Amino acid sequence: MISNLHQFIEVDNKEVYCDLLLVKGVNSNLPTIVLLHDSLGCVELWRDFPRQLSSELTMNVLVYDRMGYGKSQALDTSQRSKNYLEQEAHFLNKLLDKLAIKKVCLVGYSDGGSIALLYGALYSHRIDSLVCAAGHIFVEDITLKGIKNSKEYFQNSNLALRLEKYHGSKVGTLLDAWIQTWTHSSYRDWSIEHLMSRISCPVLFLQGDMDEYGTLEQVTKTLDKVQGIKQMEILSNTTHALFKEKPQEVLCLISNFINKYSKGVL
Repeated sequence: MISNLHQFIEVDNKEVYCDLLLVKGVNSNLPTIVLLHDSLGCVELWRDFPRQLSSELTMNVLVYDRMGYGKSQALDTSQRSKNYLEQEAHFLNKLLDKLAIKKVCLVGYSDGGSIALLYGALYSHRIDSLVCAAGHIFVEDITLKGIKNSKEYFQNSNLALRLEKYHGSKVGTLLDAWIQTWTHSSYRDWSIEHLMSRISCPVLFLQGDMDEYGTLEQVTKTLDKVQGIKQMEILSNTTHALFKEKPQEVLCLISNFINKYSKGVL
């Protein structure tokens, strides 16, 4: 039986919205799975994936709206620092302290994947295993082209309006924050590749072979640096939207990985 605890948690005087899926009778020694959403995502846009993962693995799952997203407090500005993803990793650690969660297994998608990798590098003592899905550790030409194409799509479609269902009036700020940060000339040399050698937990990197925001170098350069157990899974005929396009395959890959390295049952 899975119960769902909805709550707002205050971190650094800011309110962040959390959903905590709690499995009755769960093994208290198991880590909590934490899902980290993408650059335009939120709790609601994970849809039923958190519950499916919790049910499949019989593990507690935490999913939350990062600051400025979903039901969490709005960003003060669309201007972001160059190390905003690292700041997100530090924020996550404070959130886990508030929730008294000691050990985690991270599953991050896109921006969330980069945050998961950063957390694995900066807080290795607290992380049991991590899954990075379509994350980035440096900026590529294809990344900038993909964002430029997305910007044009937003301008010529009603997608921004549809995103208001999930983010309310925060949509404009979120779009500006994402597009302006990644396309700014000062961000072109952003890289966290040098931090990847600090990761010692088991790592699974998922990516679509048709990802429009990153090449397979994101995967290979990450795993070349990671210490210890590492695994890559390249999904065929799949774009950046791998959770949407291959939900059952992604669920199976992640479940099997966590079963093996966080539960030790395979």
